[in-house]
Amino acid sequence: MSALLSIENLYVNFPTRFGEFVALDGVNLNVAAGEIHGLVGESGAGKSTVGAAVMGLLQSPGYVASGKIVFAGENLVGLNNDAYHRLRGDRISMIFQDPQTSLNPLLTIATQMIETIRQHRHVSASDARNQAIALLAETGINDIEKRIDDYPHQFSGGMRQRVVIGLALCTEPELIIADEPTTALDVSVQKQILKLIRTLCRERNIGIVLITHDIGVINETADRVTVLRSGRVIESGNTKDVLGKPKQTYTKELMAAVPRLDKRLDRFKNIVGEDDKVIDDSWKVPLASASFATQWLLSEKNEGNERNSHPLLTVSNLDVTFNSGQASWFGKNKGFKALSNINIDLMNGEVLGVVGESGSGKSTLAKAIVGLVPLSAGSMEFKGKMLPAGKHRDRHHPSRRVIQMVFQDPYSSLNNRKTVESIIAEPIRFYGLSHDEVEIKKLVASVLELVGMPQRAMLKYPHQFSGGQRQRIAVARALVARPEFLICDEPTSALDVSIQAQILNLLKDLQQTFGLSILFISHNLAVIRQMADRVVVIKNGEVVETSNTEQFFSAPSKTYSQMLLSETPSLVF
Repeated sequence: MSALLSIENLYVNFPTRFGEFVALDGVNLNVAAGEIHGLVGESGAGKSTVGAAVMGLLQSPGYVASGKIVFAGENLVGLNNDAYHRLRGDRISMIFQDPQTSLNPLLTIATQMIETIRQHRHVSASDARNQAIALLAETGINDIEKRIDDYPHQFSGGMRQRVVIGLALCTEPELIIADEPTTALDVSVQKQILKLIRTLCRERNIGIVLITHDIGVINETADRVTVLRSGRVIESGNTKDVLGKPKQTYTKELMAAVPRLDKRLDRFKNIVGEDDKVIDDSWKVPLASASFATQWLLSEKNEGNERNSHPLLTVSNLDVTFNSGQASWFGKNKGFKALSNINIDLMNGEVLGVVGESGSGKSTLAKAIVGLVPLSAGSMEFKGKMLPAGKHRDRHHPSRRVIQMVFQDPYSSLNNRKTVESIIAEPIRFYGLSHDEVEIKKLVASVLELVGMPQRAMLKYPHQFSGGQRQRIAVARALVARPEFLICDEPTSALDVSIQAQILNLLKDLQQTFGLSILFISHNLAVIRQMADRVVVIKNGEVVETSNTEQFFSAPSKTYSQMLLSETPSLVF
């Protein structure tokens, strides 16, 4: 099979004040027509840089230093802007990660589709509209004739991604670069989008470069795969051979860090190479250490946190309805029922996993427990005492300290105007856990070391860290409140495989050391398999199934649970 795209010894550099940063270091890659070629690796490996180089969209001041990008026999390196503009979108298209930002919120879907088609094809507006309807119908959007005049915000995440795919296809391209096209989607929608990509690839004979950090997606979708690290190709070949029988040490470590659906691991392998070793941190706060943090956090440890048969948290007949009773032109609004008759127990020292599709009510449940949304009905008990709901729970209520939350996106949950020291010290001061400023400084440095961060991190701001480092800072902030109950809402969904493994290992260690009870919310069932003792499945705001983790993954009792498991990408070869 001849190559549609051939990348030969490609070097991409970014000039900096410290010299040239080599983003791609001699990359070689071939993609045939009708083939899906996966690109995998950690954040910063160079995956998206490959796609940007092919599209001629390298961010300034980045440039191709040497090498070739041969598409359909033509070398694209050195192509002028006009020639690239004619090529881009016409013969080569791109599917971006976030459809919300790649679609214009001020224009209807019809306007955007018609504009794109007419930009590359000499057809009338009515013909372009008919082509748009046919394409969007092909992507699986029902009643598209009625919905094509809607705006992007009126579509779900999965539907918006289908529109983006339709936009990429409307010029009948020969090659598509798909950059993390399913990262923000839950398993059922992800399955539909990946099936659509495979079908279009085969039926239209399109070459596809699929960029993702999800190894399971690559295993079930790609024909061939290339593993990148620090801009270099580590291993490349048939997907089943590279992932099933990796030859290189790094690929083996990467596979060992991937959560499995078929078995539970005590720990994940941390991927640490020569380039990743932390430089010895010479800046230290006197007497600060991880052991000091551990002693301080355990000094008031409540014996009730030990594992036993008594629930720490009991949620009974819980309902949450949004916008209920609000007046409108048509009378009082019945509102949207986000949670209905929820009944769950969380035992002392237990990790309870909560799973379900986007919009099922997982995050609403977490917010109800911490008092961020009002209850319509039902009650909650914590340690045998009634837990006030929503606005009735004062900021100084004891539960505010002992129930802490780690959010999905640490970048938005951390105040970027404050230093890390100020962020972590705030709970200590607010809850009156220490009034000695010298001790507070020592505690901040110690807790940072406990979660695997250098003490000098306290001097910096959140934007100066990677996503995984920011999540460690968020965990440290939650820990210094001396919680008994930790709610983790999708804490690793935005992280790549190796960083996810490190955060999961950290949470496992903290849970075992401090006897924390954890409510772990995720749409990634493989992560739930590794973390949870029991699993609660939620669909459309209702509990569908509750069972022991091993029982759930070996023989789920409900059809919906079986569907979720069957649609989760697997690494079983």
